[in-house]
Amino acid sequence: MAAQSRASNASWDPILLISQIISMQTLHYLTLSIIIPPLLSIFAEPSALVFEGGATNVGMIMDWREMAGRPTVRGMQGEDRWNAYYGAWSGGKQLGSGWEEGRWDGWTDPMRGWVIAFSWMIASSADIYYLCILIRRPRLILDFALTLAFSHLVLTTYYSASIPTSMFFWLVIFAWSATTVIMAEQVCVKREMTEGLVISPPRDEVDDMEMGELLRRD
Repeated sequence: MAAQSRASNASWDPILLISQIISMQTLHYLTLSIIIPPLLSIFAEPSALVFEGGATNVGMIMDWREMAGRPTVRGMQGEDRWNAYYGAWSGGKQLGSGWEEGRWDGWTDPMRGWVIAFSWMIASSADIYYLCILIRRPRLILDFALTLAFSHLVLTTYYSASIPTSMFFWLVIFAWSATTVIMAEQVCVKREMTEGLVISPPRDEVDDMEMGELLRRD
């Protein structure tokens, strides 16, 4: 009983567990921060990107609305949107109208969402490597991958102050989770089979060898 208790305590290490979760989350965001900015600079619309804080804005990683292609400029929501619109009237006729110079006109770049989604799928390759190095055990891959996804959902909800309601966002998260879990488990299982495969002679042959040695000694 004492041996079983010691084995159970050895397998449950909360410090190791928390450090693994933090490490996976940090490496995942670090990978996205390396991939997303250059791709946005190349493929996204520069003028629309400026109003979102640029390619290096942390919201490109943490705000689910960026992936969903939805506006995040709060100054253009509600009444403020119409206050930015002006017009010139004379004799009941409108002579001119337009948006104030330097104000966002409400247009969002759909390419930005696709770039961020593509970056997530590229990052899954790195996440597979991180899981195989840090977690190693195939039975724990699913738990840590889903923990990473759930933590991101909590953080992006807090960052954007809204629960993700985009079907495109949920599809990307599901595709990332499925790809990461399936591939990482396959790699870990293959590694365990390669490292743990020890070829030993049958038990009967071992017994015969031991008996032969004893007879020779006699």
